[in-house]
Amino acid sequence: MPATSRVIPANEYRRERWRNQLGWTREICRNGDGNAWDWRLSIAEIEQDAAFSCFPGIDRELVLLAGNGLRLRFDDGECIDLQPPHERHRFAGERGVTGELVDGPTHDFNLMWRRGRVEADLWHRPLVGPMVIFAEPHSTWVVHLLAGQARFADNSGLPALAAGDTALFAAGAARLRHVIDGGGEALLIRLTGAGAGVGEKIASAR
Repeated sequence: MPATSRVIPANEYRRERWRNQLGWTREICRNGDGNAWDWRLSIAEIEQDAAFSCFPGIDRELVLLAGNGLRLRFDDGECIDLQPPHERHRFAGERGVTGELVDGPTHDFNLMWRRGRVEADLWHRPLVGPMVIFAEPHSTWVVHLLAGQARFADNSGLPALAAGDTALFAAGAARLRHVIDGGGEALLIRLTGAGAGVGEKIASAR
């Protein structure tokens, strides 16, 4: 599988209803067709208290992007508060949970991956000067720029990143290297495992 590197601008994310029709999300990209994807990135728009969609066999991590806080009230009694700036929580997609607004609407970064096929790691990092990304063979890295701006200080020819944009780096059989230079903060995601690589069925608004 060949290496794939690209930038997905925020204005090209695809807005669609939640699976349970109780809210809206802006899909950044997913690896696979329809509901048979191995991983998916999106930004949930939560404007009122609502139950989350059920995703059996999927693990997910939610990161507060904007707003004054989101309370995750699980059906089993657990309650987690996500506070600004950018608190996050990882949980199983089949757990029943309701998102309750603490003080007004929120936007929340939503990373989901298929259990048993993909492993996912997510970090919140400052961007101060150059940052080198090494994608190991058959892995995929994602950089979602939370704030600031950045450019690629290599020969990739990729466009610059503005706040809200996402860069996708999928390594083929060889390691892939990129250098990002700028200022701000970002979410970094590493996807590994049998379903981590970006194949022909990658879907996005582009």
